[in-house]
Amino acid sequence: MSDQPMTYARYLALDELLAAQKPLSDRHDELLFIVIHQTKELWLKEIIHEVKLARGLIAAGDLEPAYKALARVSRIQTIMTLSWDVLATMTPADYLSFRGSLGTSSGFQSHQFRELEYLLGLKDESFLRFHAERPAALADLKSALEAPSLYDLAIAQLAARGLPVPEAVLRRDVSQTYAPSPAVEDAWLEVYRDTRGHWELYQLAEKLVDLDDALLTWRHKHVLTVERIIGGRPGTGGTEGVGYLARTLTRRAFPELWSLRTRL
Repeated sequence: MSDQPMTYARYLALDELLAAQKPLSDRHDELLFIVIHQTKELWLKEIIHEVKLARGLIAAGDLEPAYKALARVSRIQTIMTLSWDVLATMTPADYLSFRGSLGTSSGFQSHQFRELEYLLGLKDESFLRFHAERPAALADLKSALEAPSLYDLAIAQLAARGLPVPEAVLRRDVSQTYAPSPAVEDAWLEVYRDTRGHWELYQLAEKLVDLDDALLTWRHKHVLTVERIIGGRPGTGGTEGVGYLARTLTRRAFPELWSLRTRL
């Protein structure tokens, strides 16, 4: 261990951090593009850290402490959404001037974003193939894929607190995307109709809706920003671009928490 006093730069490893931006062209706006996406990955690291904490607390039935972690995630998501406004200051001409440097790289390949989706219950094994050459990232993804999601654990708490949840739901294959269940919707509906009697579950449900809402808001702003910058062009990673992103707007991590509202 060094005998030198700790400094701000050493504590934050600023020399390494600030040297991590390596534009491949001489175009002015490429630095902005790199900073936006590297910052996104740092925030995703923190979000995953918080979701894992919340998942452990909920699994133990300790719901109240989980609220803070989930609220923090929603606040971070707000910052991430606002960052699209900064990226949108880059015009199509600005982006096209260095787009060729990206090759086939794409945010579609972000393993942390896929890990977050898996942790929330939006599971799709097909994304694993993009990370075969990164063993540590692949291991993290497989672990999240094969583990109960945040929503699986929340549903288990419904059952643990006496609300009827089918065994088929509680024992489902958690490596698959969660499919909505009328019985689970009925259980959550009972929570919302008796908020005093089920206060902790009610607060948990609303924190989950906040998180899902913020994720959808981020996706929507992503679609608008991409359309503003590249229009209907294909994405660099081989996706169809805006068309693919627009379809993700229909996804809900916690579907019954949305559908029950029609029945209240």
